[in-house]
Amino acid sequence: MRRVIVKMSVSLDGVIQAPGRSDEDTRGGFDRGGWALPYFDPVMGKAAAEGMATMPDLLFGRRTYKDFYSVWPRRTGNPFTEVLNNSQKFVASTTLEEPLPWANSTLLKGDAAASVAALKEQPGKDLVVLGSAALIQSLMRSNLVDEYGLSIHPLVLGSGRRLFPDGSPYAAFQLVETSTTTTGVIMATYRPSV
Repeated sequence: MRRVIVKMSVSLDGVIQAPGRSDEDTRGGFDRGGWALPYFDPVMGKAAAEGMATMPDLLFGRRTYKDFYSVWPRRTGNPFTEVLNNSQKFVASTTLEEPLPWANSTLLKGDAAASVAALKEQPGKDLVVLGSAALIQSLMRSNLVDEYGLSIHPLVLGSGRRLFPDGSPYAAFQLVETSTTTTGVIMATYRPSV
C-alpha cells in the first residue's frame, strides 16, 4: 500500500503560506512570501536531494500544481527540475480538465479524499505532497496522511495560512527522526500515533 507523505516548510507559528517566493501566494494580503529561502543550506539541500532521488510520485492540489507548473518546467540549472518534470503527478481538483499541461500529470476527479484513498490502495510509489495546504487538510480529516516531513523555521510570521488551522481535527504524532540545519531549521519527521 502506498503512503501519503507531506513535505512542508513551516514557521514556528505554523504558517506555511508562500515559503518560496514573494509572489507565490498573496491571498489575504500576505506580504512575507519567500520567508524560507534565507534558511536554505547544504543540509537542507542534501535532504531534499535524498528525498527526490527515488523520484516519488507527487500529489498536488489545483493551486499548487498550477503554481509549480508556472515555474518548474522551464527552470534550468536546478537538479530538481528533471525530477519534477519526470515524476508522475496526481492532481486533485474539481475544476481542472484533462489533458493537464505538465507531462506525466493525472487528474484525480471528484472528492479528493476518496480519490486519494483509492490511489493509496493501488500498487506504486509513495505519494509525496508538496504544498497543497487545502488538500492536506482534506486528507488529514480522513486520516490519510501517513507521515509529515516538516522543516520548522526559526521565525514567527504573525499571519498567513497555517498547516493546522483552527478547527483541525485532534491529532497526536510520534517523532520518528530529527536533524538541525546550520541555519537553525529543525527537520522533523512525524507519524500519526492515534
